Amino acid sequence: QVQPVESGGGLVQAGGSLRLSCAASGRAFSGRDVGWFRQAPGKEREFLAAVSWGGRTTYYADFVKGRFTISRDNAKTTVWLQMNSLKPEDTALYYCASRVISTGYYYNRDNYDYWGQGTQVTVSS
Repeated sequence: QVQPVESGGGLVQAGGSLRLSCAASGRAFSGRDVGWFRQAPGKEREFLAAVSWGGRTTYYADFVKGRFTISRDNAKTTVWLQMNSLKPEDTALYYCASRVISTGYYYNRDNYDYWGQGTQVTVSS
């Protein structure tokens, strides 16, 4: 399985939390960094967070720092995005993607080549 598979999306009230999962096996994650992105209707897909292959380095978009946390398991088959203090403007389709390790800027979606189908997150006010 090369394509990552996201899960954990759903409907939550403002101020609530969700934990998204991104699972893959084989070369989808082996030796690769993993990132989370999201896309709201009528907007461009935007970077949220990324974790290095070894799991020791993480990167965040400024607007999610302090609210979202990215992590990956030791077996390197699952990456999570813990999202707290959710806001209605966080409503979007959330994607995970992987890229060859250290391929350019981590926030550039063009550097990621394996994408999941996305999981919908809806935050009600």
